[in-house]
Amino acid sequence: MNVVPEPLPGGPALARGFMDNDEAAAHFYGGHFHMPHNKRQRAAWLDESAGARADRGRLTQVLRAYNAKYNNHEAVRQSLDLLERPETLVVAGGQQSGLFTGPLLVIYKAVTAILAAREASRELDRPVVPLFWIAGEDHDWDEVNHTYVLNRSGEVTKLKIEAPETGRSSVSHIEVGQEAWGQPLEQLEELLQESEFKAEMMELMRTSARTGSMSAAFAEIMGSLFGKFGLVLLDSADPELRRLEQPFFRSLIENNEVLEADYHRTAADIKAGGFQLQADVTEGGANLFYIHEGARLLLIKKDGVFTDRKGTVSFSREELLDLLDRHPERFSNNVLTRPLMQDYLLPVLATVLGQGEISYWGITGRAFGQMGMRMPLIIPRMSFTIVEGTLHKHLEKYGLAFGDVLEGLEEKKRRWLEAQDELELGRRFEETKAAFAAMYDPLIEQIGTVQAGLIKLGGSNKEKILDQISFLQGKVEDAMAKQSEAALRQWERIERSLMPLGRLQERVYNIMYYLNRYGLSWLDELMEIPADYSGTHRIIYM
Repeated sequence: MNVVPEPLPGGPALARGFMDNDEAAAHFYGGHFHMPHNKRQRAAWLDESAGARADRGRLTQVLRAYNAKYNNHEAVRQSLDLLERPETLVVAGGQQSGLFTGPLLVIYKAVTAILAAREASRELDRPVVPLFWIAGEDHDWDEVNHTYVLNRSGEVTKLKIEAPETGRSSVSHIEVGQEAWGQPLEQLEELLQESEFKAEMMELMRTSARTGSMSAAFAEIMGSLFGKFGLVLLDSADPELRRLEQPFFRSLIENNEVLEADYHRTAADIKAGGFQLQADVTEGGANLFYIHEGARLLLIKKDGVFTDRKGTVSFSREELLDLLDRHPERFSNNVLTRPLMQDYLLPVLATVLGQGEISYWGITGRAFGQMGMRMPLIIPRMSFTIVEGTLHKHLEKYGLAFGDVLEGLEEKKRRWLEAQDELELGRRFEETKAAFAAMYDPLIEQIGTVQAGLIKLGGSNKEKILDQISFLQGKVEDAMAKQSEAALRQWERIERSLMPLGRLQERVYNIMYYLNRYGLSWLDELMEIPADYSGTHRIIYM
């Protein structure tokens, strides 16, 4: 592998400002950069505040039970043994549980967490374990029920899994039967090219499908890929975890109005700084969900009670706290309280975030302080585009760089096609049309002296002749394009491989194409790439 930096334009301005250490953005995060001196300060604070977090013994007990089901590796057991010790810290990252792991960025987030934990452990001379937070409590099924594969013909293909009516159930609680897994598994096997690794990859996918839910299948695959690196998995929808989170949910309910005010103040400051908000901060928002008859309802405060937008449920504060005592599994965080809950559960040294996540974490700064916490260090997720060997040759053949692909190739492809016209037929057709018009226009003027109505007829006749010349020109261009069909397919392959659906490769394609082609050892090579926590996009030339 050859890895080359390729900074990308755009992205959320607040996240970009944070990564560039721009004070206008960085102060929303308390200057919490992934630097050695900040790591030491954060570690010292975590030691001092250990009593304010969830009990480590109970936490590791819950995580052992979960990982024994889906991530039962010796390295993971060692990580959990370490986590039980008071000096051990965590580097956490997380994502929703997508079909066959979802897009490549999920893989890159796990890699970032593992490498950052190793580095921090060396620098601090104390154990730091990587942990992946599966956002199984999220309820948007349509966000996770599909993935995309580059098929053997070089086309972008969408795989999707159907499930019974899901309503607003948490993804981890949606049962997916074996019959539902059948179609995407068959599609995947058909789409992937034959390789020495295909049988192993398909068996991994089939094994994961037997687990019964999307989140469980996701955990099974992530464990198979990263368990040997000691990556601990956590499902935010785990009922056993809810019991541990119960005291902090109580604090979130009791301090709800103050927290809401903090979110609004910070959101106003962010907008005043010229930045856009990446998460909604709504008036009266409780920033908590309540699970009612399987549906995950976002709570708001209205007329002194906690309710939802449709009024399906309604509780006084006392009633809500009583329900929390009896049924903690019915409560769930939103994007603004999840960062706080993560910090309550775990001794988080640093958290791995994508640019969108960095932006909405900026809203939580005051809320961390309100709850007696400090925002953890933030590590931008590593970002890559994979360029395979044949594709690299195509880029060089047509004199293209990755930046050209980002901008769009239509104009460059058009110019390339024009350059293939060695007979200069395009120029000659245009000259012919211009010469014809130059000869015909004076004639039309002259016939107008014979009869005025002939001018209109002459103009119409001229346009028909020009249309016929253009028609012939189009036919010639089509014939030339057919002669360049193989080359045009290469142009299409470049776009579909590097910017599928007009988006970055890591946001669309699934890892299965690459594992099928290069085997599980490809992940080992990925783990050997020098870590870069600046957020700079990089190109991996295979």
